[in-house]
Formats: sequence, structure tokens, C-alpha cells
Amino acid sequence: MEDNVFEKMANRYDTEERIELANIIVKQVRPELENCKSKTLLDYGCGTGLSSLQLSDLVESILLVDSSQKMLEVAKAKISRKGITNANVLFSDFTQETPDLKADIILMSLVLLHISDTKKILQELYNILNKDGKLIVIDFDKNENIHHPKVHNGFSHEELKKTLSEIGFQSTEIKTFYHGNRIFMNQDASVFISSSIK
Repeated sequence: MEDNVFEKMANRYDTEERIELANIIVKQVRPELENCKSKTLLDYGCGTGLSSLQLSDLVESILLVDSSQKMLEVAKAKISRKGITNANVLFSDFTQETPDLKADIILMSLVLLHISDTKKILQELYNILNKDGKLIVIDFDKNENIHHPKVHNGFSHEELKKTLSEIGFQSTEIKTFYHGNRIFMNQDASVFISSSIK
């Protein structure tokens, strides 16, 4: 297995810029979780839990899933420091093998761009969702200034919508909600939120 770059950056992942962007993202996601007190949330590619731990008051439980053990250690420390009682962590990489899980809501924030086979991972997440479940994807809009062998240069709304529909999602709403300076590989970029119902 190749080196997980996130293992190396776990302890210094929560930079001021990342925290600021996470707060902007959380503000967008909160309205998506209205009336979800009895629902389970799975945060796939949670990192240090920067976004999802701020949502723990809106759902019954949160499962933070990541393929970096060190990121999860940082997340675990936060859970315990903040006294969050409805959050757990799981070390797993669904691109390798998907455990037998179910969730009402799945959040994937700035993760899709790191996964080479986007359709496969979206299919896995679709399978985990309960009926009428919701998949929330936050990522960068397509950006022609970005060239990296391991990272998608963002996503076009039309293409993502088409993929989600092919997988079986009934409806998808996508909107761009933020433009930031040097937030994507040191380039100015915009961020979208996509919300799909199974």
C-alpha cells in the first residue's frame, strides 16, 4: 500500500486556513441536517473531524471514518476533549473494502477529489445509505489551473449530477457557495455543496 500522505500531516492538519474553511462548510451543511435528531451521520474521509464534530448536536450519532489512523487519533482526542458522547471513529478505506454499515446521512467533505474512481466510491456510499438517505458532497468546482497526478481538478456540476443519477440517486441539488483565495493547491477556487436523496 502506498504511503498515506495524511498520516504525515495529521498533527499539523488543523491550520488556521483549514479551520476557517471548515467553519464555512459547516454553516452550509447545518441547514441540510434540520430535523435529523434521530438520524445517523457517517463522515467519510473525516480527517481530524474538523467539520463533522461541529454537527454532533444535530444528529443522533456520528461515525467518523478515515483511512488514516493518525487523523483518527486527532479526531478521537477532540471527541474526548469536547465531551462529545455520540461520536465514534472507524479506521477504514471503502475504496479497498466496505464494511457492513448503514447510515441515514453521509457527509463527504473535500474527499472526492482524492479518490481516483469517483463512481465506485459514490456507489459504495449509495449502498450504505438507508432508503431516503442523503449524501452530502462538498468539493471544488472544476478548475483548469490545477494539475496534479493524484487529485481531480474539481468537478463539473452536470457530470457529478449525471454520475449520481446513474448510481440511482433520485434527486440531486448542487450549488456553489464559496469562493476563496489559494484554497485549492494554492489556487483560487470555488466550493460546491451537492445534496442527493437515495
